[in-house]
Amino acid sequence: MSIQTASATRSCQIVITGGAGFLGVLLARKLLAQGRIALAGAAPVDIARITLVDRVAAPADLLADPRVLALTGDLNALLEQKDAAVPVLDQNTALVFHLAAAVSGECEADFDLGMRSNLDATRALLNACRALHSRPMLVFASSLAVFGNSPEQPLPATIEDNTLPTPQNSYGCQKFMAEQLVADCTRKGFIQGRNVRLMTVSVRPGKPNGAASSFLSGMIREPLAGVRAVCPVPPETAVALSSPARTIEGLLCAAQTSDASWGARSAVNLPSIQTSAGEMAMALGRVAGTAATDLIDWTPDPAIAGIVTNWPAQIRATRAARLGLRPDADFEAIIRDYVRENPNAVKLPVSA
Repeated sequence: MSIQTASATRSCQIVITGGAGFLGVLLARKLLAQGRIALAGAAPVDIARITLVDRVAAPADLLADPRVLALTGDLNALLEQKDAAVPVLDQNTALVFHLAAAVSGECEADFDLGMRSNLDATRALLNACRALHSRPMLVFASSLAVFGNSPEQPLPATIEDNTLPTPQNSYGCQKFMAEQLVADCTRKGFIQGRNVRLMTVSVRPGKPNGAASSFLSGMIREPLAGVRAVCPVPPETAVALSSPARTIEGLLCAAQTSDASWGARSAVNLPSIQTSAGEMAMALGRVAGTAATDLIDWTPDPAIAGIVTNWPAQIRATRAARLGLRPDADFEAIIRDYVRENPNAVKLPVSA
């Protein structure tokens, strides 16, 4: 069978792995709201269906949309079901956002979980895409954790687009290996692959997860809700952050950019702001005063600090800038966006 580009279709069926997670839900809502997508720079087409694949149920508002199909279960197991009544992918699948992953803290604690969730599942998904013979677009959510500092090979002060990844934890290693699989499947013509390195996303609503960086949302989210939070790293710890909105912009840009504009098969580093744990606390104070900052407990956790302090904090995202992507204005603006978008989660009074 000859390979034809899936973007040539007049409508678009999309799969989002991790579709019931925080970013997956935001992405699905954004896609449904816009209703159309210009896949790989082609003319816009209608979004006919979005399949959300996750271990947990999707929110009710998404399930109520007739364009949404939800598949609940382990991604590896779902892909192994060759005779499934509703497969993860079918011949009409034009675009896959691969967001499903075990997070950094989980991967460091359970090597086998990380390998199965982050490497094996990615390989299985790529094999399923290849079997379609239609060269679907696949946008892979990688991570800045592919960069890690070590005495033998110190990171440069600023990460550039061509900086060699040197991951120093299992999560970063798994993400970098998956990047290479996506790139090689693109080279072979099996898919149109786009690797996108996400920065730490803050502020995430909801409950903490197993990521080593989870506190970078919790130290803001919990105090705004009137709840104590722990910051396990020193105030001077520098970090690279991006808001949820800028992260979704990056994922959508990857799906809609033409091959010529996207360029090399290597990953694109998304824009970020450089800040520190102490500066984040000060921004929180400007928004909600000492009533919020007094709820932060600065309690060292060497295990978490050992992971987070090895990640880069200064990213020069030149390639992303050429694609029209820009970082957030500052961290205070990110907090105010969170307050505006999650009013029911904010219990403390905030300044105008």
